[in-house]
Amino acid sequence: MLELVAHARPRRRIAAGLAAALAAGTLLAVSASPPSSATASGATAYGYGGAVSSVDANASRIGLEVLRKGGNAADAAVATASALGVAEPYSAGIGGGGYFVYYDARTHKVSTIDGRETAPAGITHDAFIDPATGKPYPFTPQLVSSGVAVGVPGTLATWDSALKRFGTRSLARTLAPSIDLARKGFVVDTTFRNQTLDNKARFAAFPDTAKLFLPGGDAPQVGTRFRNPELAATLSTIAKRGPAAFYRGPLAAEIADVVQHPRKDPASTLPAPAGSMTTADLAAYRVRKQDPTKVSYRGLDVYGMAPSSSGGTSVGEALNILENYDLGSGAKLARSLHLYLEASARAFADRGAYVGDPAYVDVPTKTLLSQRFADSRACTIDPDHASTRPVAAGALDGGGCATAKHEEKADTENVSTTHLSVVDKWGNAAAYTLTIEQTGGSAMTVPGRGFLLNNELTDFSAVYDPKDPNRIEPGKRPRSSMSPTIVLKNGKVKYVVGSPGGATIITTVLQILLNRIDLGMTLPEAVAAPRASQRNAAATPAEPEFIAAYQDLLAPYGQVLTPSGDQFTSAAEIGAAATIEVGRRGKLIAASESVRRGGGSALVVHPSRR
Repeated sequence: MLELVAHARPRRRIAAGLAAALAAGTLLAVSASPPSSATASGATAYGYGGAVSSVDANASRIGLEVLRKGGNAADAAVATASALGVAEPYSAGIGGGGYFVYYDARTHKVSTIDGRETAPAGITHDAFIDPATGKPYPFTPQLVSSGVAVGVPGTLATWDSALKRFGTRSLARTLAPSIDLARKGFVVDTTFRNQTLDNKARFAAFPDTAKLFLPGGDAPQVGTRFRNPELAATLSTIAKRGPAAFYRGPLAAEIADVVQHPRKDPASTLPAPAGSMTTADLAAYRVRKQDPTKVSYRGLDVYGMAPSSSGGTSVGEALNILENYDLGSGAKLARSLHLYLEASARAFADRGAYVGDPAYVDVPTKTLLSQRFADSRACTIDPDHASTRPVAAGALDGGGCATAKHEEKADTENVSTTHLSVVDKWGNAAAYTLTIEQTGGSAMTVPGRGFLLNNELTDFSAVYDPKDPNRIEPGKRPRSSMSPTIVLKNGKVKYVVGSPGGATIITTVLQILLNRIDLGMTLPEAVAAPRASQRNAAATPAEPEFIAAYQDLLAPYGQVLTPSGDQFTSAAEIGAAATIEVGRRGKLIAASESVRRGGGSALVVHPSRR
């Protein structure tokens, strides 16, 4: 059954032969390569007393220290997130937004905070249209590198809300470790250098960004220490004065001025169209406190993020579809993977047709999360043959196998985001996904302030269509795929799951849950296993290891797999999960990526053997 709760890193080579057979005719799992220097803290940790999982060792360490000193999951989540803004500045930071899902062990309630960026009040329906051509600006690097792409940031407001609602520490105390990290710096690894080089042309177009991230005209060298005293000073001001130091006053004026007048090098060929954000937009920003989505799957309660995110509805709908089938490994494996792809395609069809910001669109969340609707979608699945895709959306008022026509829109949501998971010794848990969208966001920094602004508004459909739920409108939150997820068993936390990856976030979270719950993998295996991401397209992008492992199994079903990227680059990677499982007698398993993005960092307060 499904229901809506009712209350209004590094780009290193992916190890060849990542997938290896556990036994003939059984599920394939991942053979992880030995940890590199970037994963010295370990991709997986076992123990008690609290756990933190993220993509970065510095951030996980800071979060764990909060737990060790008596902070709870909310305190540790905000501390970890602020550290990610320092050490992962191209993926997150105070210039962006995100979604926070929290389980309170005392009340046994799951709550959420929608800290998604909003469109300025002055944005127009043709904001992404080049007046010289009458057509949308090319998406990258032109449109993403602009003032018009910047949404009103929600990250700092999210931190403030999370600490006030769930935490035990002040914002000032929680930011202190990140201020110290920004001041002292961190050692540059391959990811940071390569991501800087990938954005060299964009960063060079904005002198203030180039000064910070391209000193001497080059990306920082691996092994050197990158310090950001400007960010340390900005965070210190916020620690002293609170969120008002960001959303009002001099900093707000500087943010608005950069958006309205991008500081572009005259020699750059980027158009960098100006945005319309004002200080009034910043002062008016508010997070939304809303109820999570809830689905019941195999006796577990799965909580996710409701719209404006499409994560909770899409993961929930797909799980409800899969509830109709007996899934498993061994002889059931090929059919299980086939059904996973088919369920995902239908969830994405319905996401595109119906999901947007509920303040502007009548989103049928309850229907999308109903078992009756999921059964009607399962009715359109042939258990033995792949559908011709794109598949039609489901008919909201229909029965049986009814569908409805809708126009598929191009998906422009970028893969550069980050996620963290936390469980504390009291059983509280946080799943937090945050982003500045594109790797490097808009490529524009606020002069002297040390942080990048997002390009989140490019998640709107570029061409205005009044029937499109994700159309551009003033004050609106663009649709997101971020899917922070908390799974309960008998009212207590069982799994905390999330990932970056743009629209592949949904399939990453869904596949991890499928791997763990249905296919017999341990949580570390479920995270490391090769991935495929069917998003209602004719072919399914898949990691090379997934193709090598499962192509022959899926061929009889007519499933077409296509490489998600060059096997020897991070372009082949789908997602970068950070997860935690709570086992018997409170035993914790924290599992991050062993290989993707160079490996993550999972830590527990009191380590133990497996």
